[in-house]
Amino acid sequence: MPELVAIDLPGGRGFTDALRAVWDTGDAAAPLDPRLPPAARAQLLQALAPTRLVGSDGTVSGLPGGVPAEEGDAIVVATSGSTGEPRGVVLTHAAIAASARSTSARLGVDPSRHRWLACLPLAHIGGLSVLTRALVTGTPCTVLPRFDADTVASIGRRGDATHVSLVATALARIDPASFACILLGGAAPPVELPSNVVATYGMTETGSGVVYDGVPLDGVEVAIGTGRDAEGDAGEVLVRGPMLLRAYRDGSDPRVRGPDGRGGWLPTGDGGRLENGRLHVDGRLAEVIVSGGEKIWPVPVERAISTHPLVAEVAVWRRPDSEWGERVVAWVVPADPSLPPSLPELCDLVRQTLPRWAAPKELVLTQRLPRTPSGKVRRGALT
Repeated sequence: MPELVAIDLPGGRGFTDALRAVWDTGDAAAPLDPRLPPAARAQLLQALAPTRLVGSDGTVSGLPGGVPAEEGDAIVVATSGSTGEPRGVVLTHAAIAASARSTSARLGVDPSRHRWLACLPLAHIGGLSVLTRALVTGTPCTVLPRFDADTVASIGRRGDATHVSLVATALARIDPASFACILLGGAAPPVELPSNVVATYGMTETGSGVVYDGVPLDGVEVAIGTGRDAEGDAGEVLVRGPMLLRAYRDGSDPRVRGPDGRGGWLPTGDGGRLENGRLHVDGRLAEVIVSGGEKIWPVPVERAISTHPLVAEVAVWRRPDSEWGERVVAWVVPADPSLPPSLPELCDLVRQTLPRWAAPKELVLTQRLPRTPSGKVRRGALT
């Protein structure tokens, strides 16, 4: 049986060589995040159940209680999903190859002319898929141990990389013109994007982005099914394609029968709609705010507020309200702490494009927003 080998190395040549060695022996790899504290690392190892470990010094050791991989498995990537508990997403070599081919075809990547830069955490699919895409297609790739704005910008300016994958917070710290193409994922994109930035939609279970600027990649199908919000009437985004996961590490398969009566559809947990073949994602179904009986998606409110010149960052979430049930609250990082925006200003701005009930009823000024390593706002940490 193939083994599952955990790789506890930072991004760089060592990680790339370790991944190649694992694949050369027919085994599967599970990247670990070197930044994890001991307790979180132990929890992750228990969830992934690898059989061997490549340590920070490069040595390989066996692990007790490990569970072998299956033939064809390539990587197991941790995801916390909606529960916060780590789960292992199993992606096969066939799935990785399908993702690499579809992505490269859509972007027109030519290995003889282009070069990838991997600068996001390799323990997350947004960072790891850059490297696996490069390995599958034979495209040169520079792998950094972490995102550093100066280093990334310098690599782009020198032409040492033409393509890079970033999250919104990282994009804001560099000159986008330094690269020929930037894939943007991890969270809802800003309202305005440069022409060379491609907004992607996907998740760990889809093996990276599967919808680019609202258009599914070749071989990817998107449908809208019945949602799971409080009323049960929101449309849930369903995805099907050859790059989807084989299963979770515990053996469970999240795929279901879709509106067409066939199986293989992945429920994403996101609410959305299809308009003229283009996907519009409203946000997580579990994150719909119900205030006075009206449903409010946080992302459109955030987009409206982010256009205010005094707002550097914004996150919208809810607090209990004795009158409305829940009230919309905006957490804002001011562009200038000495000159923050006012609640009435933000309300007026939101009401220009959204129903009046979507306007925030409370404003919280903060120095920073809690985010995951992939750049998503941790709404549950907003208090």
